[in-house]
Amino acid sequence: MKIIAYGIRNDEMPYLKEWEQKNPEVEVKVETKLLDSSTVEEANGFDGVVAYQQKPYTKEILDKLGSFNIKYLSLRNVGVDNVDADAAKANGITVTNVPAYSPNAIAELAITEIMRLLRNTKRFEDKQRSGDLRWAPEIGQELNSKTVGVFGTGRIGHVLVDICRGFGAKVIAYDPFRNPELEKQGIYVDTPDDLYKQADIISLHAPAVKENEHMVNEKTLSEMKDGSYIINAARGSLIDTDALIKALDSGKLAGAALDTYESEVGVFNVNFDSFDDISDDRLKNLMSRDNVLITPHIAFYTETAVRNMVTLSLDANRDLINTGKSDKIVKL
Repeated sequence: MKIIAYGIRNDEMPYLKEWEQKNPEVEVKVETKLLDSSTVEEANGFDGVVAYQQKPYTKEILDKLGSFNIKYLSLRNVGVDNVDADAAKANGITVTNVPAYSPNAIAELAITEIMRLLRNTKRFEDKQRSGDLRWAPEIGQELNSKTVGVFGTGRIGHVLVDICRGFGAKVIAYDPFRNPELEKQGIYVDTPDDLYKQADIISLHAPAVKENEHMVNEKTLSEMKDGSYIINAARGSLIDTDALIKALDSGKLAGAALDTYESEVGVFNVNFDSFDDISDDRLKNLMSRDNVLITPHIAFYTETAVRNMVTLSLDANRDLINTGKSDKIVKL
């Protein structure tokens, strides 16, 4: 059995080696480059492909995999919105993901950013760099006095609900598919508008499906409380960046924390020589604000999560090759 793993990073290698030791019957070829038109030929002769990237899995790539009689593509992440579903189906390619590599990782970053915004940590850090160690005027706020609105109560959203309650916050939530356990607790509101109007802090944990694209836009932002905060540790496409900037300029939003950004491909996880060299002007606009926190899609990036992403994706690919079955198959 032969598997090729694309886009393997140095931090993933220890877990890949660990998996190989436990699965000596499987030959794994490591490719540090991403799966694209220039590297897809390397998959010829393999039984399955494991990959992780933000770049699209295009029709060209999937057609080529199909021509190699490769029927199994296992992603080391949750999102499959960058997979050409029609091309995958046409080539008979089964796709798996890792639906829950570590809900805690994402939820913990979300609460970290909420606390940083409420306590003005970026402003204090900026002041300290210039030698200003005064308190005022950056007085903080307490989470236990706030209403947190969680949009999306899957695994990650559920963890965040529990964390926020531990801080004593009032928590409300919206999800078209309600969690029975949370529903018993009476935290759901009926519509997204209800969430926007009632929450002081809104944390997004919704998937990047077509109907959610720019779900946070000028209209929905106008419905939010004056001086509210928004957190996005889900998918960049959920927020209309131009509308977000306008809401920050007007003071409608008191702040924002973005771990995902709609134009992040080719920018996040790239080492630019300087701030001025960053190629995205809107991102630089946001980064330069003392009430906006930007992290480059690192919510998932913990030792626990990376281990699970590697081992669970390889497990899924192995199982598909052996049996054609996996509990992580994605319906495209």
